[in-house]
Amino acid sequence: MALSEQTIIDQIEITRNGSIQVREATLVLRDEAEIAKTFHRYCLHPGESLVGHTDQIVAIATAAWTPKVIEDWLSSQEKMDS
Repeated sequence: MALSEQTIIDQIEITRNGSIQVREATLVLRDEAEIAKTFHRYCLHPGESLVGHTDQIVAIATAAWTPKVIEDWLSSQEKMDS
């Protein structure tokens, strides 16, 4: 009876403002059968550093974060700060 743990990205969503929501699932496996699962979520905003993220996340951000999307995101944040 071997126990192991595996973390996978199981969901990626792009919101209207260009933010990328990522859900990671941590699976606990017994002899390759899933016996438990927990989730961790995080959000990346347009123009944010992609260092350390998976190739899949980088590819999606590169496609979604056009200069206009980044400009609109930064503009919306400036409006919120004032």
